[in-house]
Amino acid sequence: MKKIKFLFSAFITSVIIVSCSETFLDERPTNYISVEDYEASSKINPELSSSTLSGIYNQMVTAYIGGTESQEDFGQKSFDIMSDILSSDLAQVTAAYNRFVPFSNLSWTNDPSVNIPNFTAWRFYYTIIKSSNLVISATGGDTIPESDELKAVLGQAKALRAYAYFYLSQFYALEYNADLPILPIYTSPGQQSQPKSKMSEVYDLMIADLNSAISLMANYSRPNKASINQNVAKGLLAYVYSSMGQSSTNRLAQELADEVINSGEFTLMDKNEVTGGFTKLTTPGWMWGFDITTANGLGLVSWHGFMDYYSYSYQAVGNNRGIDRGLYDKINANDIRKKQFGKANPDGSFEEGIDPLIPARKFYNLKKERFSQNPIEDDYIYMRVAEMYLLSAELSAVEGDDASAKITLKKLLEKRFDNVADYAYVDALSGQDLINEIVFQTRIELLAEGKSYLLMKRRKLSNTRGSNHLNKKGETFAHNDPRLTFSITQREITDNPFIDSQNK
Repeated sequence: MKKIKFLFSAFITSVIIVSCSETFLDERPTNYISVEDYEASSKINPELSSSTLSGIYNQMVTAYIGGTESQEDFGQKSFDIMSDILSSDLAQVTAAYNRFVPFSNLSWTNDPSVNIPNFTAWRFYYTIIKSSNLVISATGGDTIPESDELKAVLGQAKALRAYAYFYLSQFYALEYNADLPILPIYTSPGQQSQPKSKMSEVYDLMIADLNSAISLMANYSRPNKASINQNVAKGLLAYVYSSMGQSSTNRLAQELADEVINSGEFTLMDKNEVTGGFTKLTTPGWMWGFDITTANGLGLVSWHGFMDYYSYSYQAVGNNRGIDRGLYDKINANDIRKKQFGKANPDGSFEEGIDPLIPARKFYNLKKERFSQNPIEDDYIYMRVAEMYLLSAELSAVEGDDASAKITLKKLLEKRFDNVADYAYVDALSGQDLINEIVFQTRIELLAEGKSYLLMKRRKLSNTRGSNHLNKKGETFAHNDPRLTFSITQREITDNPFIDSQNK
């Protein structure tokens, strides 16, 4: 039965992918079944919506899901790499095979005709939105289903739609501006092309979706962390609120982060875990990710194919991405995270602190043999509870509650140091100095996890590239530099009669 459900899920995924590659703004989300027939079939067989939902999760990890043949096109984790490069926390160190090199040189983001990332991100996230709309419509829309099973399906679909709009709002707008039209909104299957909606309207939709998802999933116990549950929806909503830069929403975000922490569902990763490979979805500190198996067919075109020296990867052949040297040098020598970065060697040895400073003792296949993982079986991480600790501490400090901020921050730091004296300095910090410290801890804790860009925009940072960057070393970039924001793809401007301008 499990195999049948997997095959059916794979079929649904293929339907979604095929349909979206036919025509960029195709009003029908499937070539095989009409929206009306799908909704009717879902009422007869609720597993149809569940399988479509599984298809959405699967397409998030699918190679070439952005509609290109580029090896930098592999779903959410490709944008995690790109966003960390844009933040300057992840350095493109070497140029072998030229992968990500023009991107790190900031020559792609300002040209709407370049597919990576302008087309791939637009297509990837709007594909998720279209697929989520299909599930939402089939499971009741604004009508609450009677069964907890369908409530959970509807809640996950709404959370996924909000997740997609959130990343679109971050990637395609310079900063939060309530009155600026930024994105077309689609909330039902089969909608024709729409004009840009104001940022406030996009945010209203995300907030409504996530609040609804939190309510709908109150009784949901997920089979594994590959599915969104109530706490993940709270985490997503915390990110949405915190990105608005308003005192009232900061407080709401901090409360949500604390709810996740206090739920007891997750525990902070300890010193062994943060240097232990980041390979298992079952890790207690992980909130959301994906259980990669050989059935996913991932090889070089994957996150591990670009970041793990011990997979069949570009890291292993000299196309290196590592922590910014300036950021690395600021890490306390007694901090366990300093041991994550350095030089990996073919014999499995590792030289800490040596260029190219790749995270070969943070993310790595446990065999520690060059090229050994192919196909990919190590799991993907999307969100972990450390993010909630750091977000809570950050927003407490921003809103003037230094005491709470320090208590929360030290709960994380006690997992990164053996000696309390190494982080006792936190007690003397206040105001902007405390905020700066939390920002620094966030940058090193979440390096290469796709959160540095969100932090940069949220706190309106200017970051300077260190000496190990291949391109533009020593240059400083503000959060709203147009080169750090994607261009609306030329295909959308050509095909959508209501859009003829950029957001920058």
